[in-house]
Amino acid sequence: MGTDTRRERVDAEFTAYLEARQGALLRTAYLLTGDRHQAEDVLQTALAKLYLSWDKVQDRGALDGYIRRILVNETTSLWRRPWKRRERATDTLPDNAGVEESYDEGQRAAVWSVVSTLPPKARAVVVLRYYEGLTESETAEVLGVSVGTVKSQGSRAMGLLRDRTPGHLAPGSREEER
Repeated sequence: MGTDTRRERVDAEFTAYLEARQGALLRTAYLLTGDRHQAEDVLQTALAKLYLSWDKVQDRGALDGYIRRILVNETTSLWRRPWKRRERATDTLPDNAGVEESYDEGQRAAVWSVVSTLPPKARAVVVLRYYEGLTESETAEVLGVSVGTVKSQGSRAMGLLRDRTPGHLAPGSREEER
């Protein structure tokens, strides 16, 4: 009977956490993977792993960091899968009916298309630093790298973004200076 009570408590705590954080975690997974379906798969795996180790996480305030680490690890393992390397780009793009939170004349999609061209590790740094708002040391901890690596990856990524961003999206860009 004690096991049933403990399991019910764990289920209730996990459900409450999931209801509160699922949307934000899905957005983070999407930004890490660049694909809605992969993001859903990665998040589902991450949540399953979190549920299985729920009792091991003593500091409930660290749950977001713990699951972000799982998301990054799962995304990284996707890059290493052999079938992923066999995928090929096509000339025709699939229909993607995205839902915009507000009208932005397509700038959000244009910016994301530029961010999605970054190498996976650089994209992970950009997502964690600028979307999630983590510090350099927090980002380094989540990614399992040094702070210097986060700084250099972030600097390189921001340089690539500046170079690849169309002039009408980047105020003060090189095109406007001409």
